[in-house]
Amino acid sequence: MRAGGEAPHQVLGRLRFLLQCSECFRRARALPAALCYVPREVQYKICKDPAAAAAAAAARSLLSVWDSPGPARGGKRAARATIEVRKGGCLRATGEEYCNGAGLWVKLSKEQLEEYTSSRDLAEGWLLAQRFGEGGDKLVPVDSVEKIQWQHQTLGVDYKPAVSWEQVVDLTYSMRLGEKPRLAEQDEAAVQKFRSVPPGWSYEHDMELGRFLYDHRERERQCGDCTKEHLSSVEVSSQTEDGSATHLTDNQTYTFWESNGPPGQHWVRLNMKKGTIVKKLWLMLDGQASSYVPRRVAVYGGAPNRLQHLRTVLINENSFQDVCILRDMKIHLPVLEIRILECRDQGYNVRLRGIKIKSFWEWDLILNADMFQPARLVRYPLLEGVNTDVLYRRAVVIQRFVQLLDSVLCYLIPLSEDSVGTFNALRSMKPFLLLSKQSTALITHCLQSSESTPPHTLPKLYINRHLAREHRTNPALDPSCKNTVFTQVWQRHAPCQLPASSASLAPAASHPLSALLLSSCTKGSDLPRTISPWTTGRSSASHLWGVTSPERGVWGMLGAAGSLGGGTCMGLLLPRRWPLSYSQWWECEFITEGIIDYGGGFRDSLSDVSEELCPSSGDVAVPLPFFVRTSNQGNSSSDTRDLYVPNPSCRDFPKYEWIGQLMGAALRSKEFLILALPVLVWKQLAGEEVSWSKDFATVDSELVKLLEVLEGVDREAFEFMFGRELTYTIVRSDQRVVELIPNGSSTVVRYEDRKEFIRLVQKARLEESKEQIAAMRAGLLRVVPQPVLDLLTWQQLEKKVCGDPEITVAELRRFITFEDFPSDDTRIQNFLEALNNFTSEDLSRFLKFVTGRSRLPVQITVYPERENLNALDLMPQASTCSCSFFLPNYSSAKACEELLRYAVYNCMSIDTDKNPWDE
Repeated sequence: MRAGGEAPHQVLGRLRFLLQCSECFRRARALPAALCYVPREVQYKICKDPAAAAAAAAARSLLSVWDSPGPARGGKRAARATIEVRKGGCLRATGEEYCNGAGLWVKLSKEQLEEYTSSRDLAEGWLLAQRFGEGGDKLVPVDSVEKIQWQHQTLGVDYKPAVSWEQVVDLTYSMRLGEKPRLAEQDEAAVQKFRSVPPGWSYEHDMELGRFLYDHRERERQCGDCTKEHLSSVEVSSQTEDGSATHLTDNQTYTFWESNGPPGQHWVRLNMKKGTIVKKLWLMLDGQASSYVPRRVAVYGGAPNRLQHLRTVLINENSFQDVCILRDMKIHLPVLEIRILECRDQGYNVRLRGIKIKSFWEWDLILNADMFQPARLVRYPLLEGVNTDVLYRRAVVIQRFVQLLDSVLCYLIPLSEDSVGTFNALRSMKPFLLLSKQSTALITHCLQSSESTPPHTLPKLYINRHLAREHRTNPALDPSCKNTVFTQVWQRHAPCQLPASSASLAPAASHPLSALLLSSCTKGSDLPRTISPWTTGRSSASHLWGVTSPERGVWGMLGAAGSLGGGTCMGLLLPRRWPLSYSQWWECEFITEGIIDYGGGFRDSLSDVSEELCPSSGDVAVPLPFFVRTSNQGNSSSDTRDLYVPNPSCRDFPKYEWIGQLMGAALRSKEFLILALPVLVWKQLAGEEVSWSKDFATVDSELVKLLEVLEGVDREAFEFMFGRELTYTIVRSDQRVVELIPNGSSTVVRYEDRKEFIRLVQKARLEESKEQIAAMRAGLLRVVPQPVLDLLTWQQLEKKVCGDPEITVAELRRFITFEDFPSDDTRIQNFLEALNNFTSEDLSRFLKFVTGRSRLPVQITVYPERENLNALDLMPQASTCSCSFFLPNYSSAKACEELLRYAVYNCMSIDTDKNPWDE
């Protein structure tokens, strides 16, 4: 089912069908029969394994029959019967299929079993149609000759019945002229298994199952080098004494394999383990000698005696590191052979630092029942205890729904930001977009097509972080928060004066978010030396607030930033729809810190802003008024502590909008703005529906439980618990008491009115930060096109803005490269052992120390300490601009751990680029 290749009547029919399905998911009703269609009968033909020549020549095949799908891989259960199929013959079975770790199974009805076996005690039988990881014969669905002849004689030569669920959807829901093709009879029992709603099942169960399927897929995508796990052995054409074939898989950057033979005769043969499917294969080049670098390679694959050409790769002359030479194989290839056809500079021999493989087990790439093992469901409480078959079949219909959604997704997204898209009709199904294959490509397209031209020069900010730290220790001393990094970035001094030619736009430009100021300022003077005239490209100043075209619109100024002690202001561009390559939005000059900002200072300032908005520690005061701690921060039993919500009392909406613009800029770039917000906020930013019981529990779980008790309590218990003390008031997140009705503080809640009281409480608490969130979303939409927010789920939005909060040593090591270290260097061993003892918080601090960021992904290069080669146990150094870490020599791993931990927690300044007093 390919998106974009559908006829108009098909698109409209599928949209109607998706709306019906979404309503069934939301209300936990039986799904439409078309989505669950299973044909009553399918003809299968045996496809012999070409690797088994003797079996291919046999005149018959014997198939084992089980009473249920099994056994899984490694199982020992015996078959119940055997079916003999003659060469060239077909086998009748039902259309019901089942997939587990052993492979794909097809079902035989009692009638079909009696046709092929003498067994009468089996109500149904199951055949293994395709075995995972072991090769062998396969059962392939076909139409028998007899059936085709009967159809032609009875219904005409052009007759083709609908036998797939996609065809059934199109025929059932699309309007078309003329006679419709007939539907092949469905298997009522199999369809009912898919349609029926499991006992106690709800919309939240489907959402959690969708998240489980997404997480499973992401774990497979993010797996690292699988060479040792999936590679059985390596053979080479020749090797030198120092360049052994074992170096191809030792994962060391300082070793290599080197051939020793005539040119054009060099090869590397990879013997893969059974059941592996290669998704990417890299050659790791050794660029120290150009004549040893391969220029042209060919990749062959297949059975050892039947290798077939897969592709030939011409390696770019500028490539000296890792080169991908094969990707996206669909089937298991027992052998992969890399043939070096030619080296650069007419070299004779080839040298490779290694090979790297990203591959999967065949059974992990296909939805199967073995995915739902109890150990994998621990993080998904709604799915725990649910029967595996129920989860598998429900996952199948969700997969079908997403496949259909993908086919029409491009029609659901509005082409213009001025238009109102039809995607709102499927808002409740947005969480299923996690599983979409089309949404990522559409998001990338929308972001690229909306890019604007970045400024030619970086605006420069003068920031005093010492004053900001003093403010953090006691924010109550300065309610204006003027010394925070946030405020220094937002507006260091008053906005610049406008030129006379811009008088007509002065009212709009007086607001720090209303105009784009381009100015040239002089340090130490009272007035700007010059202010360049500017225009907005719009005739009305009111258009400054609603930008529909990134090329013509004005995003406003980020603030006015000046030097310390009477410096003049400087116009600073607000984040616009800049391309991904524009990774630094301003340049920082930290007062009394020696820094030359090539990106590290900017990232540090962004981290400081994040920490001021939502402090990572619950023991410090919040330096800024825009967010307040959730009630869960004081609830030790909650698993969603340390989160913040927009302050309902703060009415500074322009700054909320600016925060949204920073979030949008982070989404479009590789930078992060780490905001610890609950699901309730992220869902509203992404335009998703919120749930009281599930989403507000991340803000105040005790209130959610209390209202559940209040709703189910009897009159006597109600009077005992509350008496006349419960009134129509509620305490918001900002600790302010508000009335739910006029004179609510003096109105007592009666027992018979408790449900209305619960409704009012839920509405008030869910909407307490509604205006602040709306301002943040408005800022997001100034930088991110509406279709992108339509396509992003709240989980994806949070990850793109904030990065991945979970950091493990294994994950971090994927992003670390060691350069210029000799073989078996103890510094590397001590360093890695020290990191193994770091907590997730320690690793986050280490990232910030080296890169200015505190979350992955970010690439780190580790070099040896070059200034004090013979010294021991020195403090480490880092260059945040280049994301480089300089590793000293340590006497032990313990010493490395202690000094490194001290550095990442106590080094707060950037002071090695220059003398801070050199001006």
